[in-house]
Amino acid sequence: MDSIDGLTTPDDQIQSFFDSAPPLKDRPEISHKLNRFIEFNSQSSGDGRRRRVVCVTSGGTTVPLEQRCVRYIDNFSSGSRGAASTEYFVKAGYAVIFLYRRGTCQPYCRALPDDPLLECFEFADQSHIQVRDSHSEAVKRAIRDHHAAVAGGHLLKLPFTTIFEYLQMLQMIAISMRSLRHHAMFYLAAAVSDFYVPWKSMAEHKIQSASGPLDMRLMQVPKMISILRKEWAPTAFCISFKLETDSKILLDKAGMALKKFQVHAVVANELLTRKEKVMVVTSNGNISVSGTSLRLVLMWKILWLNSLWADT
Repeated sequence: MDSIDGLTTPDDQIQSFFDSAPPLKDRPEISHKLNRFIEFNSQSSGDGRRRRVVCVTSGGTTVPLEQRCVRYIDNFSSGSRGAASTEYFVKAGYAVIFLYRRGTCQPYCRALPDDPLLECFEFADQSHIQVRDSHSEAVKRAIRDHHAAVAGGHLLKLPFTTIFEYLQMLQMIAISMRSLRHHAMFYLAAAVSDFYVPWKSMAEHKIQSASGPLDMRLMQVPKMISILRKEWAPTAFCISFKLETDSKILLDKAGMALKKFQVHAVVANELLTRKEKVMVVTSNGNISVSGTSLRLVLMWKILWLNSLWADT
């Protein structure tokens, strides 16, 4: 698991990653959606105030092992925190670019069962279906709130699967949001792969098990937060996340990330207790968040930090 051979600087490694990545599908369409969304939400309201725009990343990235992918390495994440945070941001008056892993939790669907299509609906007769009474309020609320956010121009959803798609799209989003300056925010809750197989050295077809044990070399994924903060969107407010399985090293690692990448806060959480407590690490001290309303309280803290920063 090595750095890219012969490339000693982070900038070289980042450029090599993008140069070797497969072209992003639908790039023109994504760019058009982004530009239209940002233009709409950068307009001042009647009182002269501008809406803040936040990019929420959610879910885990995959690392393909073949170009015509059958096998891949996955990063653990259900996307529930990113989906819930998106709802809170929209409610707080932000416009949200929701960059999410396909198949993970979606905003406004948290109150629905795991298989909503099959569990929420039933036959009314041979030709029609209807919502079950037991789920009617949850379904109506999900449809109403989602439609209001999207139709109002305050929620743009962009899906990814692979590490290549995610980082190319994050770059596009960040550069598009650069013009928003201090009205831009990044809430980087996605579980991003630390290692990958370069596209050009990847097998084209399915790796055959008859070939025996698999010996594969993984390269380190360059840390893109640094270039996001320095070049892509240097005036944006930025929150990153740090997940560890060892609580003994969690705060040290979060503190190192805060200093190294110059983000405004790091949300530190330990795998087994991530739903019960987190620590928000900032340059002015740590803020402990715990309890049954963890997600809501965490968002209050994040919105408060963003307001303090915007007022300075």
